[in-house]
Amino acid sequence: MLDAAVTSFARHGYRAASMDDIAEGAGVSKPLVYQYLNSKEDLFTACIQREAKTLVAAVHTATRNRRAAADEQLWNGLCAFFAHTAAHPDGWAVLHQQARTQGEPFARLLSEMRTEMTELVTNLVGRAARDAGCDEALAGREASALAHALVGAAESLAEWANSRGAQAPSARETAATLMNLCWPGLQNLMSGSHWTPPGR
Repeated sequence: MLDAAVTSFARHGYRAASMDDIAEGAGVSKPLVYQYLNSKEDLFTACIQREAKTLVAAVHTATRNRRAAADEQLWNGLCAFFAHTAAHPDGWAVLHQQARTQGEPFARLLSEMRTEMTELVTNLVGRAARDAGCDEALAGREASALAHALVGAAESLAEWANSRGAQAPSARETAATLMNLCWPGLQNLMSGSHWTPPGR
């Protein structure tokens, strides 16, 4: 049922998706859908929770090796993120397009997923900064800000990649694009080489 619901919500949107179509797609009766999930809202909530859980789990699994360097962990996490969103485009559409535009309680569920992702990236960037000898306060503040920017950029890139159809880059290519954008700047920050506005 959840598979059929994710497909319907992704392709038609939350408002337009019908319980009749979802039941038909799942090969069950409409009353059976309501027996397990009381309402369309409950069904959509269950879809968001499942898709968020599997995406976060994929990234956590990829970054589990704490002995790896921070850039390797970040690379592994980004590859896992883009591979998962490419392999589950309907699930990603439910999270990125539908959940965030339908208000509460759906937006809150998406926010919880983003918070978990951001905390993971914050820890990776913060560890790299501390290992490079950055001031603890600076490392903490900058790591948090950069993690938020990086997660937002990853989400945007996943949306772009999935919209390319047959021309979509591989997960590794997309991850490399983001690493090339962010990691040189992170290295400069950690080495104390800060960009300043012209004229200063």
